[in-house]
Amino acid sequence: MKKVHINTSRPYDVHIGPGLLKKMKDLLPEKTLAIGAAGGIGVLITDENVNALYGHGVEKEIEELGFQVLRFVVPSGEEAKSGEWYLKALSFLAANHVSRGDVIFALGGGVVGDLSGFLAATFLRGIDFVQLPTTLLSAVDSSVGGKTAINLPEGKNLVGAFYQPVAVIMDTDTLDTLEPSVFADGCAEVLKYGMIWDGTFYEELKEYVLTKPEHRGDVERMTSVIARCVAIKAEVVSQDEKDKGLRNLLNFGHTIGHSIEKNSGFGISHGSAVAMGMVVATRAAEQAGICQAGATENLVNTLQDYGLPVETEYGAEVLKEGMLSDKKIEGAKINLILPRTIGECYIHKMSTNELGTFLLG
Repeated sequence: MKKVHINTSRPYDVHIGPGLLKKMKDLLPEKTLAIGAAGGIGVLITDENVNALYGHGVEKEIEELGFQVLRFVVPSGEEAKSGEWYLKALSFLAANHVSRGDVIFALGGGVVGDLSGFLAATFLRGIDFVQLPTTLLSAVDSSVGGKTAINLPEGKNLVGAFYQPVAVIMDTDTLDTLEPSVFADGCAEVLKYGMIWDGTFYEELKEYVLTKPEHRGDVERMTSVIARCVAIKAEVVSQDEKDKGLRNLLNFGHTIGHSIEKNSGFGISHGSAVAMGMVVATRAAEQAGICQAGATENLVNTLQDYGLPVETEYGAEVLKEGMLSDKKIEGAKINLILPRTIGECYIHKMSTNELGTFLLG
């Protein structure tokens, strides 16, 4: 097992390793354990797919800590990050007399984590929550750092709050049940960390392709990879918790990727959209002379080795239109994250009027 400390306004630890869903008693903070010991309510929020795999077992583990467990199951996919399901969940909490002294447990991928975190941030003006990520993407990205949100028809993650969990427990055994495409989606986020922060890490990922069947079962390697990604995010978030500057780097590929997701009616998965977004951003930067020559070809080859898409059917103007509803728009300016080379990105502020031309190269 590996542990990474997140030094934010409410510090907490991220625990990574096999079998951890059965070791929560040893990993949760004393305050959380005390709530359970006193018979407090533990609200388990999960989606239909994860519920079928792990819902009963995790509920039993939480009950053994003394909690009165309530389970709330949402649909699988982006549909659950809607105002409709957010209000349904709020009503469920209120109808069951959940109090500020109780705890939400978010069991699932990024959608469940984002929805649960926003519920925790807003219900009764804030109650504790624990992240129990079950996908690679949520393990390395959305479960850490305190960004919580739901979507609007106009755009992704437009309603949310910065609200830190009290703990993150990532049981790597849950990765065994992921479909290859879902696992590859998480690898897009893993490769992002190499692109923005650590070229050596990127080269290691390029050499040891995590999606190869013979590598999927390498628990020690996977634990180390997740820990490295979380450590990078911890370093960034500790310096910029509220996304005012440095933390923007974590959005590499995301602004364009969110536009791709929106234009596809969320038919294209988040990880695939981020992969395409990273390629579009890198190609535009290279053609503008900002990025080292050959970086786009390097990235494309690596993403293809991981089974990720590298081309989008949407043209520059369509992508631009989707990006104009992004939360990173400031007046007539937008922050794009662009690479200078593999392992180094920077924040490039440009006029929204220039955006279409820039993306065209």
